[in-house]
Amino acid sequence: MTSDTTTPLGIDTTVPTTARMYDFWLGGHDNFAADRTAALAVSEAAPEAPLLASENRKFLRRAVRYLAEAGISQFLDIGTGLPTQGNVHQIAQAINPDARVVYVDNDPMVLAHSRALKTGGNTMVIEADLREPQAILDHPGTRKLIDFSQPLAVLLVAVLHFISDDDDPSAIVGAIRDALPPGSYLVLSHVTGDIRRESAAKAAVHYKKVTSGATLRGQEEIVRFFAGLELIDPGVVQVPHWRPDGPEPADASKVWILGGIGRKPGVSSAERL
Repeated sequence: MTSDTTTPLGIDTTVPTTARMYDFWLGGHDNFAADRTAALAVSEAAPEAPLLASENRKFLRRAVRYLAEAGISQFLDIGTGLPTQGNVHQIAQAINPDARVVYVDNDPMVLAHSRALKTGGNTMVIEADLREPQAILDHPGTRKLIDFSQPLAVLLVAVLHFISDDDDPSAIVGAIRDALPPGSYLVLSHVTGDIRRESAAKAAVHYKKVTSGATLRGQEEIVRFFAGLELIDPGVVQVPHWRPDGPEPADASKVWILGGIGRKPGVSSAERL
């Protein structure tokens, strides 16, 4: 699609989106000239931006594998982004073929590509906005595959920094946490201004020129999203440091995105039986 010869219905290819910029950094082909121009501008301001995208994706895969091996069979992935290799349903269902995955996004291109590649059986894609968490939780598609009486995992991976303080991200995450039964997990990653401050700030400025902008938050603010949850070791850390399954990149210290997993305490109804 990088040739820009075909314009998908309802998609303005002249306006960059965060999902397609991310796709470009990951070496994908579902992006357009405007996205590449915007991504390159961010990369010029913060050369480690492609590294952040790559390491964040690896974190997502490790997190899903950890949860699937821990017995979680329901996944609600909010802000899924464009499909790439090692999607949530592929990883989870490789461990448990009965694992159920609901993807949530509000980007029309993400929805079109995700539905083409991911729907059917135990996998579904729904259109919804993180700013309206109750609409996600109550969506018929969510309720069709997700049983909220049993533990599940909610994934908020590299999405909350696109929610401004005006939209009260703490309340959004709180509504999601409150809906989770005991034994459920929250997976979250978020860019921070606490690491390589100048580079992160420059990238944030460029994001505001081409998208709705990204909000840099400190580690303490990010940790607060896990309020009431038990953090899984090693806690909230730079994503390359979260349970690496191979050698960490030499420049892992440059990654200014933090990630972690929290578990809602208590015993699930299944465990009580």
